Amino acid sequence: MSRPDPAFWAGKRVLLTGHTGFKGSWAGLWLARMGAEVTGLALAPDQTPALADLLGYEHLTASHTVDLRDRRAVTDAVGARPFDLVLHMAAQPIVRAAIEDPVGSLATNIMGTAHLLEALRDEDALKAVLVITSDKVYANNDAGRAFQEGDALGGKDPYSASKACAEIVTASYAKSYFDRAGVPVATARGGNVIGGGDFSRDRLVADIVRAARAGEAVVLRHPEATRPWQHVLDCVAGYLVYAQALATRKDTPRALNFGPRPGAAEITVGELATQATQALSAKPWRHEPDLASIEAKMLAVDAGLARRTLGFESRLDGPAAVAWTMEWYRRQGEGEAARDLCLAQIDAYESL
Repeated sequence: MSRPDPAFWAGKRVLLTGHTGFKGSWAGLWLARMGAEVTGLALAPDQTPALADLLGYEHLTASHTVDLRDRRAVTDAVGARPFDLVLHMAAQPIVRAAIEDPVGSLATNIMGTAHLLEALRDEDALKAVLVITSDKVYANNDAGRAFQEGDALGGKDPYSASKACAEIVTASYAKSYFDRAGVPVATARGGNVIGGGDFSRDRLVADIVRAARAGEAVVLRHPEATRPWQHVLDCVAGYLVYAQALATRKDTPRALNFGPRPGAAEITVGELATQATQALSAKPWRHEPDLASIEAKMLAVDAGLARRTLGFESRLDGPAAVAWTMEWYRRQGEGEAARDLCLAQIDAYESL
């Protein structure tokens, strides 16, 4: 199966937005390890601890603190040097935060994407641009069918709507500007990602770890809900393989799902939480229903197109992804350095 190729990435000038976030932190470290020259563009971390701060920024060529909603700041940062490839991961990624601040989330996820693509129109060296959206871009009626790339986009909450709109904005920029310049621009729709170093609010694993370290029981709103869980290394590997293909193959699709292997067993929120709390020797979770919630209860994506066109599929099934994740947190809680743990797991993943 395809995997990130150090020979491809060595020496590549990569613009990585969202490098201070959870997935962006892993991506920046992995890219730099393969020899890429990584320039980060993002807001400062909004939680303590933050994986980006734990890793440090020495592996990056440059790190710019920029709000994507500020068009001038984005233009100035992007214009500072040429880039070969762009991975746009920066976003407001939390569903409940978007419900609390819909306008701010819409501005970041929609106009932030437009500001970045507008600034990239003058980049002569570009070989490909990959915009990361979400598995929640689809119009979800809770029917339980795994969504495919050609399904209708939609969103009944502000976060989902913002990501579906980012898809439309990206496609419009591709067709209006980048296609004629010969620069492939595509979107990647990742599943629900877990892994060591996620300390964000309102994230299942992060909430479990915080509760365990405080000696409390984590509270679940929807233990019966299903999600396309995947380990952060599977997700980031998919993005990197996709970017490689965009830069080297003209027949690469312009939108792909990344999630569990086709046919993998669904795992509910409650099942994941049970495995995670047991791994941490934590108190069992408890259920407090949120009757006002409009989050989808069932969500699955079909990652078959990525397997057929890229030769890529996830290597860690649900139980293995949880085990790798909890091992990271357990060892980090015992004092091991986050950077060493991430590099060790990257090594282990590459050897699978």
